[in-house]
Amino acid sequence: MYLILILPVMNKLLITGASGFLGWHLCQLAQAQWQVYGITHSKTINIPNINLIQADLTDEQALKTMFQEIQPDAVIHAGAQSQPNFCQQYPELSHQINVTVSLLIANFCADLNIPCVFTSTDLVFNGLNPPYRETDPVSPVSYYGEQKVLAEQGMLERYPRTAICRMPLMFGNVPPHATNFIQPFIQALKDGKELKLFVDEFRTPVSGTTAAKGLLLALEKTQGILHLGGKERLSRYELGKLMAEILELPADLIKPCSQAEIKMSAPRPPDVSLESSKAFNLGYQPLSIREELQLLNR
Repeated sequence: MYLILILPVMNKLLITGASGFLGWHLCQLAQAQWQVYGITHSKTINIPNINLIQADLTDEQALKTMFQEIQPDAVIHAGAQSQPNFCQQYPELSHQINVTVSLLIANFCADLNIPCVFTSTDLVFNGLNPPYRETDPVSPVSYYGEQKVLAEQGMLERYPRTAICRMPLMFGNVPPHATNFIQPFIQALKDGKELKLFVDEFRTPVSGTTAAKGLLLALEKTQGILHLGGKERLSRYELGKLMAEILELPADLIKPCSQAEIKMSAPRPPDVSLESSKAFNLGYQPLSIREELQLLNR
């Protein structure tokens, strides 16, 4: 007599932006429960146990064909041009990526009637009335923030089942192919270079791992707008000093400065701290910033 082991068939999760910082963290966590298909654009990478597909999301027919062939059971749309200065300098190109592609993905998810999560940003606010709840009116000051607002509104109009997750500043470990502000920060201090960080720009940061957990939670439990900020409000300067302390880097090289001292293409809001109790009540539980940073140091 033979025993036949029948393994459960895992549902298919499509993740755009898989080669980016957040997408990479999503792929790491999601594979425990999903058969993951990760979409990358310009980078040829390898992530163990992930079905990676190199594709141009702005090619509507290619995107439609990909949905038809994969037949995903859920989608997390993390692919974006997320550099505010780039968006400010190239508004038409970034609009195509950040808005047009997002609306197409909402349409395809609606056709399949599957859960869809979209990664938006705390930069949809002007920073004058923090902390921000999901019900507060949007008021972006940069093209990037405007594009995310257009994507949020357009996706919900086309497919109300979409979960719009507004993400805070994120930090954490990254693979060689991805980028995050913490790596050049660490390298500069190791090289003995002075760093100027804003004392008048406040966020509610989380690690990439925590952010990914929040997105997967949203995929299962909610639709509409959800804030995935951390539990602490910190300036860039305060975050930098804490990083230097925990990672044992020379904190004396970190110097305070104001936003007005640094010329940038995109305007920056002063305080886009997110009020995220709605997510906390769903089970989203960010660690303290100190605990998150201590995990990076292991």
